[in-house]
Amino acid sequence: MNTDKAFIQFAGFTAGRASSFFDFYAHDFEFQTATAGSDVQSTNLLAYTTKLGTSGFSATISMEDPFFRRNTIYSQEFAAPGQGLSALAPQRVLITTSPLGIPTFQTVDVSQRSRLPDFVGVLRYDAAWGSAQLSAAVKELNTQNPIIGSTVAGTLTPGFALPAVGPTSRIESEYGWAVQGGVKINLPFIAPGDTLYLQGAYGEGASIYTGITSYNGTYSSRVSTINGAAFDPYMSDATLNPITGQIQLSKSFSVVGSFLHYWSPEWRSAVFASYSEIEFARGARQANALAYAGAGTATANNFTGIVGTRSFALAPTLRDNYQVVAGASLIWSPVKDLDIGVEGLYTKVGVQQGRVIDQTRNAPLTAAQINAGALVRTVTADDTYQVRMRVQRDF
Repeated sequence: MNTDKAFIQFAGFTAGRASSFFDFYAHDFEFQTATAGSDVQSTNLLAYTTKLGTSGFSATISMEDPFFRRNTIYSQEFAAPGQGLSALAPQRVLITTSPLGIPTFQTVDVSQRSRLPDFVGVLRYDAAWGSAQLSAAVKELNTQNPIIGSTVAGTLTPGFALPAVGPTSRIESEYGWAVQGGVKINLPFIAPGDTLYLQGAYGEGASIYTGITSYNGTYSSRVSTINGAAFDPYMSDATLNPITGQIQLSKSFSVVGSFLHYWSPEWRSAVFASYSEIEFARGARQANALAYAGAGTATANNFTGIVGTRSFALAPTLRDNYQVVAGASLIWSPVKDLDIGVEGLYTKVGVQQGRVIDQTRNAPLTAAQINAGALVRTVTADDTYQVRMRVQRDF
């Protein structure tokens, strides 16, 4: 059983399980919560809200459960079936180089733990015309200790300059952050109940706060909105650089607009659209390719290739990407608290530069085969249309 909301409010304090104070639009006019935007309907929190005079302004500070805002630190590896928690997210990190120039790596657990709450601050304004909100958040990103007995010798691209000694101590934590601004405008002069939302967000190491994962799937390094997609967009909050041992934050942003119109008291429609991007740290792809030397196959969708070669240029791993979402709905409410509706949706995901291997139209290929000139089908983007019906009764 899952508790959606259970909180106490007293003298400005809110304690318990409630919606995140960071959120604003939160997909109010959508069935599928498809646009890019923050929307955490239930999280554990302790917050304090105060009115700033009688002007309509209010301010909130909130400590919120980090679990509900934690996306992955990218790992090139996967655990074998039956392995324990410490093996769920391993990643190689260079620890030394032998006199013969052979790099030695140790596996680090990049599964994150809840050490600090997320800190959220909000400034809000409410008036007869609508409302506006500015939100900010800070969160910790951390890793665990190296996994005992995981030291391996590696191979790197010839001529690559290695440090004499890599990181040997615990990986230092980093701190992600996000800011968001939104405005809600009431439009009764068009029709009673008509409303327009506009919202934008930017973050580093905070992809759930910017909402780029809201429809693709949070808590995943990569996943697509499309069944049988040509490629899956990557969306990790950060990468652990296997050469330097540093956590490197990803940058992301989103913009969204949504308009609700009442044709009559019983009939209403919404139109909405969003655009979002994520950009990974400079050198993140190259570092993983150097550490793993083209391991994997081209259709596994977790494939880096070899730096400076055709396989690297076509690999989908940690490619900067974008997403476009647009949709509309028609809803009939014959009686109070009963909605019967249909929603149509268009989604497109693509890489910002270059092309990637089409994982649905190629036989399994290694980096060596691709570099040797094997025929490879590639794409720059993939898209889909969806239609969904919904009947909802509120009690």
